Amino acid sequence: MKMFGRMMSCCVALLLTFSSVSAVRRALNSITDLRSVGFGQSVPEHSLCLLRWFANEIDINGDISLTFDPNSFDYGSHHYRNNEQLLDPVPWGYQYYSLGNIHRQGSLRLPHHVIQSEHEYGNRARIIIRVREQNVGWQTSRIIDRVYITQHYGTSEHRGSAYDPQHTYQVTINLLTELRSFPLDRNNINLQSLRVFQENYSSQEYNNRQSAIRSNAQNDVVINFPERSQNDAFVFPKRYNSNLNVTSQDDNTCVYSSVCAVVIAALLIFGFLYLSYSSK
Repeated sequence: MKMFGRMMSCCVALLLTFSSVSAVRRALNSITDLRSVGFGQSVPEHSLCLLRWFANEIDINGDISLTFDPNSFDYGSHHYRNNEQLLDPVPWGYQYYSLGNIHRQGSLRLPHHVIQSEHEYGNRARIIIRVREQNVGWQTSRIIDRVYITQHYGTSEHRGSAYDPQHTYQVTINLLTELRSFPLDRNNINLQSLRVFQENYSSQEYNNRQSAIRSNAQNDVVINFPERSQNDAFVFPKRYNSNLNVTSQDDNTCVYSSVCAVVIAALLIFGFLYLSYSSK
């Protein structure tokens, strides 16, 4: 009986772990994803205005490096505890930070057009980042491995300072890179400007891929087999792979759910078999 009790405790622990899965709806990987989720509704314009500023403020060079100290309230930043379990539990050595609060800014302040947009919409838009700090010599580098866009509930919903999971999305490096290419003098972001930018950006990306394909085609690999003459050489063109592999949080959640379900089922079956055997 003691062994069965311990196994049931393990099942309960696994269920609690499973219930702590992030409430984030999906990952946004491109301007196309922004439009598909309903820009202006699921992703409000004032949230994207803040995100576009953030994309130009950070340093993207393989990793995403933070260029300011979020502990000093710069750009309305502060430590986020994730008490409502909006996001995944923070790993050891990482911290969540929220930024974008126009009423709580340090020495570095948000630009005027972001503050104005936040005033109009009630100071609700926020960016949440997951940061890993590491000491390099006398300096401390802060690497961001996850970025989220979210917003507080409206005052009419009486939910206090909690964030709305229906307006919370993970943002990939690819989308941040696209937003960095958005014209800096374009402060008013709307669906029409996104559509025009997406068409121009997609056309530029297509031209770049075609140029790369032509460049690779000029560097064919020639393999000569000894039993053939030199005139019968085989030519194999190098392959060009332009696919971007993005593992969404939904895929990870599905795998995680399946593993938990299998483990719990196995433990329960083993427990019942053990009880049946011990009662004989």
